[in-house]
Amino acid sequence: MARSACYNLALNRVETLPSMNKPKPEKPAHIVLTSHPTRNGVQPLPIRWGATEPLERGPVIGTLGNSDHRNVIGTHSGSYALYRALAVASGSLQADHRADLSHTAPIVSIGPYPSWHDPAKIVSLDPFGAVVDSAYATLYEQGYDIRPTIAITKAQINLPELQEVVSSSRLVEDGTIVKAGGSLVVTKVAIDPVWYLPGIAQRLGIKEGRLRQTLFQQTGGMFPELVTRPDLHVFLPPIGGMTVYILGEPAAVADPARKLAVRVHDECNGSDVFGSDICTCRPYLVHGIEVCVQTAQQGGAGVIIYNRKEGRALGEVTKFLVYNARKRQAGGDRADAYFTRTECVAGVQDMRFQELMPDVLHWLGITRIDRFVSMSHLKSAAIAQAGIEIVEQVPIPADYIPADAQVEIAAKTAAGYYTESDIPDAEGLTRVSGRGLQEY
Repeated sequence: MARSACYNLALNRVETLPSMNKPKPEKPAHIVLTSHPTRNGVQPLPIRWGATEPLERGPVIGTLGNSDHRNVIGTHSGSYALYRALAVASGSLQADHRADLSHTAPIVSIGPYPSWHDPAKIVSLDPFGAVVDSAYATLYEQGYDIRPTIAITKAQINLPELQEVVSSSRLVEDGTIVKAGGSLVVTKVAIDPVWYLPGIAQRLGIKEGRLRQTLFQQTGGMFPELVTRPDLHVFLPPIGGMTVYILGEPAAVADPARKLAVRVHDECNGSDVFGSDICTCRPYLVHGIEVCVQTAQQGGAGVIIYNRKEGRALGEVTKFLVYNARKRQAGGDRADAYFTRTECVAGVQDMRFQELMPDVLHWLGITRIDRFVSMSHLKSAAIAQAGIEIVEQVPIPADYIPADAQVEIAAKTAAGYYTESDIPDAEGLTRVSGRGLQEY
């Protein structure tokens, strides 16, 4: 029997429908905002910031697997949490994965020091962040997803400039700190930020409520718990952390009987990695390492603190915009307009807030710095305010300064940066200029 046109059309429609055996699209899962109080009345483990013992202080739990266990705002891994979200969304990572912490314990022990137990001295990192696998082992076995915020390992680093320093005999290959060829043996520490909001507010001289409200607003409402959960006082911000490089014995860092050199360095990708000559960042970093090695070889220790605060914490996009503005303005790149151009683009000259920087020094148990390899009066003032003595401030040697970075040095010394050279006056600043865009 011939099929009707209507029958054939209907059959074609059926055949083009998706297979009935294919799984149906999943409905969006119901989302319970972490800002909502738990319905069963379960209270998360409290955090008593500044307590002496880890269990008394309480663990920092930023888990996304069990909302009843969360006792902080935000989640672990700083800005990398967004990459974790992509991995979960794409199916590459199970959302409930718990880290296997076997064999991840610190290679060397650091602390505890009295500063760990002073809630006013450490407010931007967790002093117990490296020992959670041992300090909170019983809680981990009970199912609490407690993750380290500090990791400590050992490594060797090698910069071409250090090979030149060894060749010039300013550094000696001792086989312990400086290996053959100029490689350096270091203890390396990675630290994720952990903010104790009451302490952050006190450090900045503002009310905690004002801090929480502004953090909520300026992140586009990303963390509603900032304004809905006043019972949670610890925040894991989505920002970069820091790396600490220790040269010499780690125990020497906190020993007041031994000399200590410190370089606090804020990230500059263009110079640190690619050698851009518009600033002194890489040369000063290399000089800082050199001073730290010399101090360690003399029986002391050296510490390099590398903060992820690109472009004075304004970001690399803003920094490059400022570079363009500096070189295109009337008269070209001038020392007298160095800070002005940054403020025109960003609204401020600097957003690094050195008030929080000394926390890592307190975590290391530092009470005195014999050689502070920095010209920044903002950093030295913050360290002094934190109660840490600076014996000597070490400027960058003149022959380390790239020609195009003379604008930066002149502007900074005129603004109050430490120098042992003559400080240019207002007229002198107008005579210091850098390379123009046409010269690239």
